[in-house]
Amino acid sequence: MPVRADGLPGTAGPEDVGAPAPPPGLVVAGHFDQPLGYVVNRPHGSASWLFTWTVSGRGRLWQGGAETSAGAGRLVVLAPGVPHGYATRPGDRHWRFWWAHCQARPSWAAWLRPYHVGDGMYEVTSAPAGVHDRVETAFRRMHADARRPGAGAPPDTAPPDGHIAVAHGSAARELALCALEEVVLLTTAGARPAAPRPGLDPRIRRAQELIDADPGAPHTVRSLAEGVALSPSRFAHLFSRQLGQSPMRALREARLRHAARLLEGTDLAVERVAAASGFASPFHFNRVFRERYGTAPGAYRTAVQDNGFQVVSRTGENVPPKPIARVDGDDGNPFPLTD
Repeated sequence: MPVRADGLPGTAGPEDVGAPAPPPGLVVAGHFDQPLGYVVNRPHGSASWLFTWTVSGRGRLWQGGAETSAGAGRLVVLAPGVPHGYATRPGDRHWRFWWAHCQARPSWAAWLRPYHVGDGMYEVTSAPAGVHDRVETAFRRMHADARRPGAGAPPDTAPPDGHIAVAHGSAARELALCALEEVVLLTTAGARPAAPRPGLDPRIRRAQELIDADPGAPHTVRSLAEGVALSPSRFAHLFSRQLGQSPMRALREARLRHAARLLEGTDLAVERVAAASGFASPFHFNRVFRERYGTAPGAYRTAVQDNGFQVVSRTGENVPPKPIARVDGDDGNPFPLTD
């Protein structure tokens, strides 16, 4: 029997202890403007991830032993399986926020990891003001796409406050998740930019940016050197000395990361993933992908799409990683996959 929006829990008051959460597997989104006294408490947590974006006012969220106060422009994410709750912060008249329950895509792991504050809570507190409107627009689009009727056009993107949308059908679900992915990327990429490596030549940093921006492009040592105004020999020497690997080795690693994301988030054939990632030969791609991730591309896709990713178990303990759990893996601290 399909779950409808009007059958899901809406708001909750102080008397609601153990408020239910949407069932796992659904993509559910909503927009609330709640007065002082609003509170939801889930002593068993939720089976899905919860994303909240505060528009105005201030909310209080807690999960396990972690707690935060969320003001305007803050994204707070709660992982499944840990006791949590949230409320309008005492002393504030209201809390206006967007929220979404869903299963997070594996590729979001690396973006969220730097913002983990404990017990499966992720807090992005300093997203630049310039992206706030775009984030809210993405949430509106997510809400509209979740209500998309089949292949038809999405409905009005300005639903009444308190309206809960549930994505029915694969197209609505995937489009809604794409909008939420934009939210995660915009907030995490802009809030805590990576600190420049001390002593790194700006030209080498620029070459890294060129590789990361389009790893599937036909880069060569000569084209990268021209892009940073160095001779090929000088560029290759400086790149290898400063980064500890050759430009072509760095390019191959970037292409493999790009291929892994395509396998996680699309249904492109493996041969097309190889081509889109800059590998001329699918046989070479299969070999180097297996060397890097410990499994063939097709098996990697199956494992990731079947399992998703998980940070903590239902008991709040860390879940030991499986060998396949190297979603990005470059920092030696991969997100474990759920059983």
